[in-house]
Amino acid sequence: MASRWPFALAVAACVGIGLGVVLALARPRSGSAPQDAKALALHGQARWAPGAKRAPGFVLRGSVGSLVSLRSERRRIVLLTFLDSRCKRACPLEGRLLGQVQRDLRGTNVPVSLLVVTADPWGDTRKSIRTFMREVRWTLPWHWLGGSPSELRRVWRAYGVAVKRVPGDIVHSVVLYVIDSRGYQRTAYLFPFSPRDVAQDIRRVAAAT
Repeated sequence: MASRWPFALAVAACVGIGLGVVLALARPRSGSAPQDAKALALHGQARWAPGAKRAPGFVLRGSVGSLVSLRSERRRIVLLTFLDSRCKRACPLEGRLLGQVQRDLRGTNVPVSLLVVTADPWGDTRKSIRTFMREVRWTLPWHWLGGSPSELRRVWRAYGVAVKRVPGDIVHSVVLYVIDSRGYQRTAYLFPFSPRDVAQDIRRVAAAT
């Protein structure tokens, strides 16, 4: 693994790139109406009004071998994020925060699924993904999605995710998107985020669609 401080600086740089792209995607076009109250009520660093920003589609292979598309998750609120199953720093921490989001949603009838697009197609294995799952203990329906580096780069680029291979490690943006049941982006958070805020936003998004 890379030494601690160079790694931290590299992550900060990648997250900064991701934030710039996410906020650019969220910025209204010249002459467009300002974001409505439903968008402004959400907690992410980027927010979109209902129906304003279609989530870029993709079809990737799940960790059990089947093809999974974003469209196949329609009628559910989708949490979309980008992780490395072998990471020992930010990714397990985000995984635990997502576990808390799931616990905060207990008792609600909101259908939610979690899609994880790998940030490490060179190193992720079924074994490393199973190990990650045991540690974070997710209870929501989830898919860990992979593909060739060229396939994944198109998805990373579409969602403003920077991924960089460095000696012995992968540095990448850590971002979480909430996509509504009609397939539109509603908000995006940089890590670390508040599980309570995310759970509250999921309920608001569900009520608005």
